Amino acid sequence: MRKKKNSFIWNGNVRDAALSILLSVDQNQAYSNLLLNQTINKYQIEAKNRALLTELTYGTLQYKYTLDYYLEPFIRGKIDPWVRWLLRLSVYQIVYLSKIPEHAIVNEAVEIAKRRGHKGIASMVNGILRSILRMGIPSLDKIKDPIDRIAIETSHPRWIVEMFAEMYGLETTMDMLKANNLPPKQTVRVNTLKATVEDAIQLLADEDVQAVQSKVIPQCLYLLSGQAARTEAFKNGIITIQDESSMMPSIALNPKPGDRVLDLCAAPGGKTTHLAEIMKNEGSILATDIHPHKLDLIGENCARLGITIVDTAPIDGRKAAELLQPESFDAILVDAPCSGLGVIRRKPDIKYTKREEDFDRLHEIQTELLNNAVALLKPGGRLVYSTCTVNKKENEETVEALLASHPEMKLAPIQHLPVSLLEKQRNGMLQVFPQDFGSDGFFVALFEKAE
Repeated sequence: MRKKKNSFIWNGNVRDAALSILLSVDQNQAYSNLLLNQTINKYQIEAKNRALLTELTYGTLQYKYTLDYYLEPFIRGKIDPWVRWLLRLSVYQIVYLSKIPEHAIVNEAVEIAKRRGHKGIASMVNGILRSILRMGIPSLDKIKDPIDRIAIETSHPRWIVEMFAEMYGLETTMDMLKANNLPPKQTVRVNTLKATVEDAIQLLADEDVQAVQSKVIPQCLYLLSGQAARTEAFKNGIITIQDESSMMPSIALNPKPGDRVLDLCAAPGGKTTHLAEIMKNEGSILATDIHPHKLDLIGENCARLGITIVDTAPIDGRKAAELLQPESFDAILVDAPCSGLGVIRRKPDIKYTKREEDFDRLHEIQTELLNNAVALLKPGGRLVYSTCTVNKKENEETVEALLASHPEMKLAPIQHLPVSLLEKQRNGMLQVFPQDFGSDGFFVALFEKAE
């Protein structure tokens, strides 16, 4: 171990590495998914231990409130935040991971406590964990209030449980919040400009990566082994990494070859390149984003996938109508900034950092983006509005606001998605929940502009 400016690096130690990520997420509002790769390199974590590091980090974050409930009877007085995270990390392993021996969990925690603190802290950690092993964790049956019970059992803030229960009822809420704690599937989209689905599966198999075709979206593959980004199939543009739900907006928009298309909030370009594939790389796509540095990612993706019809421009979508020719696009995609409450399984930190007051501001931004999109859409053109959230204020209420202020816009039935998805749509709006087919929570609405 080397110690530098109060930062602790215990090379090769998975649990200490996980603890460092958890502390950084807690103290610096860092994103766990971004920290994982940095930490793997910094701690020199061996390939065989990387899955465990991911499991420990995400699992402890996902069940933070549940773990605190289990720990509460055993903690006396105040403890330092890093010690609490170490205890959460240890209890997560005791409760949720059956393959790790309990004595090994305790011994490792005690050793970390010694290295990061002193013998007194190590003794306290040892005492608390051994008491939990001896007495067992407290039962969740003691929680009588159903909202509190769901909040603790699924480890979501009470206000999120209340909001979803009011929108969707207790049963759907419980199913959704449980699904948020499941590990995300590794999904990729086949680039139909370069290969068929069968070709892609075989090319991956040649690299000892097992992939199966989704039963929902045909261009989607589930990877059962390996890492997509490390494959030649990825490097050669045969596949691109994308969640299955986020493939819905481009399919719903269904631009034709030769169309002039606008992707208003495009970076990093997953949906932009999907649109180009649907258009058979014929026509033109203008991909804009408020962050100029992110546009480079779109260019890199297009180059890898062999796409040539995309141009990029650093434009704030809320001012796009002032900068681009009015009524000049056949089809427009607005994949708007949102609360991200549909992607909690990928970013568990979201549920602890979002606030109810965020929604009003997001609703305003979403409405401004749509107003600009309407001004740029040709009569007879199609507009898709999508978000990766399950919050009605950002979804249905934003759609209602657009319809109220633009009588020339009408919701249109979505026609190009698989039957299993089309059955879920209501009046041109489609809300997919995380529990529906194991993907992210996502919302899509399709509009047409009157001739």
